[in-house]
Amino acid sequence: MAAPCPEDPSLERHFKGHRDAVTCVDFSLNTKQLASGSMDSCLMVWHMKPQSRAYRFAGHKDAVTCVNFSPSGHLLASGSRDKTVRIWIPNVKGESTVFRAHTATVRSVHFCSDGQSFVTASDDKTVKVWSTHRQKFLFSLSQHINWVRCARFSPDGRLIVSASDDKTVKLWDKTSRECVHSYCEHGGFVTSVDFHPSGTCIAAAGMDNTVKVWDVRTHRLLQHYQLHSAAVNALSFHPSGNYLLTASSDSTLKILDLMEGRLLYTLHGHQGPATTVAFSRTGEYFASGGSDEQVMVWKSNFDVVDYGEVIKVHRPPAPLATSSGNLTVSILEQRLTLTEDKLKQCLETQQLIMQRMPP
Repeated sequence: MAAPCPEDPSLERHFKGHRDAVTCVDFSLNTKQLASGSMDSCLMVWHMKPQSRAYRFAGHKDAVTCVNFSPSGHLLASGSRDKTVRIWIPNVKGESTVFRAHTATVRSVHFCSDGQSFVTASDDKTVKVWSTHRQKFLFSLSQHINWVRCARFSPDGRLIVSASDDKTVKLWDKTSRECVHSYCEHGGFVTSVDFHPSGTCIAAAGMDNTVKVWDVRTHRLLQHYQLHSAAVNALSFHPSGNYLLTASSDSTLKILDLMEGRLLYTLHGHQGPATTVAFSRTGEYFASGGSDEQVMVWKSNFDVVDYGEVIKVHRPPAPLATSSGNLTVSILEQRLTLTEDKLKQCLETQQLIMQRMPP
């Protein structure tokens, strides 16, 4: 655990304004805004500054299923059951551009780290990649045989990972558009997937109540968690890569310590299923949403290290000419190597524990 002594996560505030279940949440880069989508067909942009009025964006004709801020925070993408994606300017006017190509509900939207493109997943069984600024559909990835619930770019933008009701997680090469690997260990629909901040691992959540972590280089299953008592609906990595946050239909949020391979916290806040979670870009806060129409903002507290320098490196690539810039990169590389070593060590420890357990 990081020193000094960490405190438990605390509920900072909650936002009320949605008129139906909250489906998705995401923080802007500077944590000044929090966006949420709902079955009420609206998108809300909440201001973290107290006593600030929220923006309500109406435009989708059906439930809003997913939301994601661009890396710069200047754009906001949403997907809907109305089969469209909208890109909004998150200000008081709330102007948006509509993107059409999917033939069924859009379940997921995610910007690439350079902001130039975004990826969507849909009930039409496809993953689609789009150009942000040319405002056009580029290509489809079409090997899933059931609804695709989630798709994410890797931190370097070279890979895409997708999760489907066909019980698989697929890893794709963006350039060749080929499926590199299919992970088939889930026993039910796979609801959510994301890359570890280092880009070396992925985590996926499923209707089988489990969370699994794989190495994307060796494709080995590194960790398997069965801690929730109902479907796991969403997950989010802490920017340090040390923690994973999950939301479940059992109404709880859980924080997993990936270095130790154990449950750290169980948080009770939502009445009914917790549907969505997201860490802020620095990891200082996280947000959750539920079918109770509530959006909650929590202060992490448990990781008191300042990851500001690390976050800077994860932002869109800029030339690092200064010596201090290069130092930041080298520190980041050391931390990522340390993370990989710790994951290996954790896997070995888990295997030893399994061997010691009586049959």
